[in-house]
Amino acid sequence: MTYQIAILVDKRSFCEYYLSLLKTKNLIIFSFCPIKDYNSIIIKSCIFSLSFSIHYAINYAFFDNKMMHKIYELGGKYEISYFFPKIIISFSASYLITILIKIIFLSERDISQIRKQPNVTMANNATDKVKRKLIIKYTLFFILGTIFLGFFWMLLSSFGAVYPNTQIFIFKNTLISFVLALLYPFFINAFPCIFRMASLNSKNEYMFKLSKFLQIL
Repeated sequence: MTYQIAILVDKRSFCEYYLSLLKTKNLIIFSFCPIKDYNSIIIKSCIFSLSFSIHYAINYAFFDNKMMHKIYELGGKYEISYFFPKIIISFSASYLITILIKIIFLSERDISQIRKQPNVTMANNATDKVKRKLIIKYTLFFILGTIFLGFFWMLLSSFGAVYPNTQIFIFKNTLISFVLALLYPFFINAFPCIFRMASLNSKNEYMFKLSKFLQIL
Protein backbone atom coordinates (compact mmCIF):
# COMPACT_ATOMS: atom_id res chain seq x y z
CA MET A 1 0.00 0.00 0.00
CA THR A 2 0.95 3.61 -0.44
CA TYR A 3 0.98 5.76 2.67
CA GLN A 4 -2.22 7.58 1.70
CA ILE A 5 -4.12 4.31 1.14
CA ALA A 6 -2.72 2.70 4.29
CA ILE A 7 -4.04 5.55 6.46
CA LEU A 8 -7.54 4.98 5.11
CA VAL A 9 -7.85 1.18 4.92
CA ASP A 10 -5.14 -0.48 7.02
CA LYS A 11 -6.89 -1.16 10.32
CA ARG A 12 -4.78 -4.15 11.35
CA SER A 13 -3.54 -4.44 14.89
CA PHE A 14 0.13 -4.84 15.77
CA CYS A 15 -0.27 -8.61 16.18
CA GLU A 16 -2.15 -9.02 12.90
CA TYR A 17 0.53 -7.15 10.96
CA TYR A 18 3.32 -8.99 12.80
CA LEU A 19 1.80 -12.36 11.94
CA SER A 20 1.35 -11.36 8.30
CA LEU A 21 5.07 -10.55 8.09
CA LEU A 22 6.01 -13.75 9.90
CA LYS A 23 4.09 -15.81 7.34
CA THR A 24 6.27 -14.41 4.56
CA LYS A 25 9.63 -14.24 6.35
CA ASN A 26 9.87 -17.51 8.28
CA LEU A 27 10.89 -20.10 5.68
CA ILE A 28 9.04 -23.04 7.23
CA ILE A 29 5.76 -21.15 7.54
CA PHE A 30 6.19 -19.52 4.14
CA SER A 31 7.12 -22.72 2.31
CA PHE A 32 4.83 -25.33 3.83
CA CYS A 33 1.88 -23.67 5.54
CA PRO A 34 -1.12 -22.78 3.34
CA ILE A 35 -0.98 -19.03 2.71
CA LYS A 36 -3.20 -17.13 0.31
CA ASP A 37 -0.57 -15.48 -1.85
CA TYR A 38 0.41 -15.48 -5.53
CA ASN A 39 3.50 -17.65 -5.21
CA SER A 40 3.94 -21.17 -6.52
CA ILE A 41 4.10 -23.73 -3.71
CA ILE A 42 6.67 -25.66 -5.76
CA ILE A 43 8.97 -22.64 -6.04
CA LYS A 44 8.56 -21.88 -2.34
CA SER A 45 9.49 -25.44 -1.40
CA CYS A 46 12.51 -25.34 -3.72
CA ILE A 47 13.65 -22.05 -2.19
CA PHE A 48 13.50 -23.68 1.25
CA SER A 49 15.75 -26.53 0.08
CA LEU A 50 18.03 -24.17 -1.81
CA SER A 51 18.34 -21.91 1.23
CA PHE A 52 19.60 -24.81 3.35
CA SER A 53 22.12 -25.67 0.63
CA ILE A 54 23.30 -22.05 0.53
CA HIS A 55 23.87 -22.13 4.31
CA TYR A 56 25.77 -25.37 3.84
CA ALA A 57 27.90 -23.99 1.00
CA ILE A 58 28.87 -20.79 2.82
CA ASN A 59 29.74 -22.66 6.03
CA TYR A 60 31.78 -25.06 3.92
CA ALA A 61 33.66 -22.10 2.41
CA PHE A 62 34.93 -21.14 5.89
CA PHE A 63 36.66 -24.47 6.46
CA ASP A 64 40.25 -23.71 5.59
CA ASN A 65 43.52 -25.18 6.85
CA LYS A 66 43.54 -22.87 9.86
CA MET A 67 40.14 -24.05 11.02
CA MET A 68 40.97 -27.71 10.51
CA HIS A 69 44.19 -27.23 12.49
CA LYS A 70 42.11 -25.69 15.29
CA ILE A 71 39.86 -28.76 15.29
CA TYR A 72 43.00 -30.89 15.62
CA GLU A 73 44.17 -28.77 18.57
CA LEU A 74 40.79 -29.22 20.24
CA GLY A 75 41.14 -32.95 19.88
CA GLY A 76 38.08 -33.23 17.66
CA LYS A 77 35.86 -31.49 20.21
CA TYR A 78 33.21 -29.10 18.86
CA GLU A 79 33.85 -25.70 20.46
CA ILE A 80 30.94 -23.43 19.53
CA SER A 81 32.62 -20.29 20.92
CA TYR A 82 35.31 -20.65 18.24
CA PHE A 83 32.92 -21.31 15.38
CA PHE A 84 30.16 -18.87 16.35
CA PRO A 85 31.60 -15.68 14.71
CA LYS A 86 31.87 -17.52 11.40
CA ILE A 87 28.38 -18.96 11.88
CA ILE A 88 27.00 -15.43 12.29
CA ILE A 89 28.73 -14.29 9.10
CA SER A 90 27.49 -17.30 7.15
CA PHE A 91 23.97 -16.81 8.53
CA SER A 92 23.96 -13.14 7.47
CA ALA A 93 25.27 -13.87 3.98
CA SER A 94 22.92 -16.82 3.44
CA TYR A 95 19.90 -14.89 4.72
CA LEU A 96 20.57 -11.95 2.39
CA ILE A 97 21.09 -14.28 -0.59
CA THR A 98 17.78 -16.02 0.21
CA ILE A 99 15.99 -12.66 0.36
CA LEU A 100 17.48 -11.76 -3.02
CA ILE A 101 16.35 -15.08 -4.51
CA LYS A 102 12.81 -14.53 -3.19
CA ILE A 103 12.68 -11.00 -4.62
CA ILE A 104 13.89 -12.15 -8.04
CA PHE A 105 12.08 -15.45 -8.52
CA LEU A 106 8.80 -15.32 -6.58
CA SER A 107 5.73 -14.46 -8.64
CA GLU A 108 3.65 -12.42 -6.18
CA ARG A 109 5.03 -9.04 -7.22
CA ASP A 110 4.38 -9.78 -10.89
CA ILE A 111 0.88 -11.20 -10.48
CA SER A 112 -0.17 -8.37 -8.17
CA GLN A 113 0.49 -5.97 -11.05
CA ILE A 114 -2.43 -7.56 -12.90
CA ARG A 115 -4.81 -6.73 -10.05
CA LYS A 116 -3.69 -3.10 -10.14
CA GLN A 117 -4.82 -2.57 -13.74
CA PRO A 118 -7.76 -0.15 -14.07
CA ASN A 119 -9.76 -2.21 -16.60
CA VAL A 120 -10.15 -5.73 -18.00
CA THR A 121 -8.39 -5.01 -21.31
CA MET A 122 -5.27 -3.73 -19.62
CA ALA A 123 -5.40 -6.62 -17.16
CA ASN A 124 -5.49 -9.13 -20.04
CA ASN A 125 -2.52 -7.43 -21.70
CA ALA A 126 -0.63 -7.45 -18.43
CA THR A 127 -1.46 -11.14 -17.96
CA ASP A 128 0.30 -12.11 -21.19
CA LYS A 129 3.40 -10.16 -20.19
CA VAL A 130 3.42 -11.68 -16.72
CA LYS A 131 3.09 -15.22 -18.12
CA ARG A 132 6.11 -14.75 -20.38
CA LYS A 133 8.10 -13.20 -17.55
CA LEU A 134 7.27 -16.01 -15.13
CA ILE A 135 8.23 -18.69 -17.65
CA ILE A 136 11.64 -17.05 -18.02
CA LYS A 137 12.06 -16.61 -14.26
CA TYR A 138 11.09 -20.18 -13.39
CA THR A 139 13.26 -21.67 -16.13
CA LEU A 140 16.24 -19.61 -14.98
CA PHE A 141 15.56 -20.52 -11.35
CA PHE A 142 15.64 -24.27 -11.99
CA ILE A 143 18.67 -24.08 -14.30
CA LEU A 144 20.76 -22.02 -11.87
CA GLY A 145 19.53 -24.01 -8.87
CA THR A 146 20.43 -27.33 -10.50
CA ILE A 147 23.89 -26.04 -11.49
CA PHE A 148 24.55 -24.78 -7.97
CA LEU A 149 23.36 -27.99 -6.28
CA GLY A 150 25.36 -30.17 -8.67
CA PHE A 151 28.54 -28.13 -8.22
CA PHE A 152 28.17 -28.01 -4.43
CA TRP A 153 27.44 -31.76 -4.26
CA MET A 154 30.66 -32.41 -6.17
CA LEU A 155 32.72 -30.15 -3.86
CA LEU A 156 31.23 -31.58 -0.67
CA SER A 157 31.68 -35.16 -1.84
CA SER A 158 35.34 -34.49 -2.64
CA PHE A 159 35.89 -32.76 0.69
CA GLY A 160 34.16 -35.56 2.59
CA ALA A 161 36.29 -38.18 0.88
CA VAL A 162 39.51 -36.41 1.92
CA TYR A 163 38.39 -35.20 5.39
CA PRO A 164 35.64 -37.59 6.54
CA ASN A 165 35.92 -36.61 10.23
CA THR A 166 35.42 -32.90 9.49
CA GLN A 167 32.00 -33.24 7.85
CA ILE A 168 30.18 -33.26 11.19
CA PHE A 169 31.63 -29.83 12.04
CA ILE A 170 30.34 -28.35 8.80
CA PHE A 171 26.93 -29.89 9.37
CA LYS A 172 26.69 -28.56 12.94
CA ASN A 173 27.67 -25.04 11.82
CA THR A 174 25.14 -25.25 8.99
CA LEU A 175 22.39 -26.43 11.31
CA ILE A 176 23.01 -23.61 13.79
CA SER A 177 23.17 -21.06 10.95
CA PHE A 178 19.92 -22.33 9.45
CA VAL A 179 18.12 -22.36 12.82
CA LEU A 180 19.19 -18.74 13.33
CA ALA A 181 17.66 -17.91 9.95
CA LEU A 182 14.39 -19.50 11.06
CA LEU A 183 14.35 -17.66 14.42
CA TYR A 184 15.57 -14.29 13.13
CA PRO A 185 12.17 -13.23 11.62
CA PHE A 186 10.52 -13.53 15.06
CA PHE A 187 12.84 -10.75 16.23
CA ILE A 188 13.32 -8.47 13.23
CA ASN A 189 9.65 -8.31 12.24
CA ALA A 190 8.79 -6.43 15.42
CA PHE A 191 10.58 -3.31 14.13
CA PRO A 192 8.60 -2.67 10.92
CA CYS A 193 5.44 -3.23 12.97
CA ILE A 194 6.48 -0.64 15.55
CA PHE A 195 7.34 1.99 12.93
CA ARG A 196 4.27 1.26 10.80
CA MET A 197 1.85 1.52 13.72
CA ALA A 198 3.56 4.68 14.91
CA SER A 199 3.49 6.22 11.42
CA LEU A 200 -0.22 5.57 10.93
CA ASN A 201 -1.09 6.90 14.37
CA SER A 202 1.08 10.02 14.12
CA LYS A 203 0.64 10.48 10.34
CA ASN A 204 4.39 10.42 9.77
CA GLU A 205 5.15 9.31 6.21
CA TYR A 206 8.92 9.01 6.80
CA MET A 207 8.40 6.41 9.52
CA PHE A 208 6.06 4.57 7.14
CA LYS A 209 8.81 4.44 4.47
CA LEU A 210 11.27 3.21 7.09
CA SER A 211 8.86 0.43 8.06
CA LYS A 212 8.57 -0.64 4.41
CA PHE A 213 12.37 -0.82 4.15
CA LEU A 214 12.65 -2.86 7.35
CA GLN A 215 9.89 -5.09 6.05
CA ILE A 216 12.27 -6.33 3.33
CA LEU A 217 14.71 -7.61 5.97
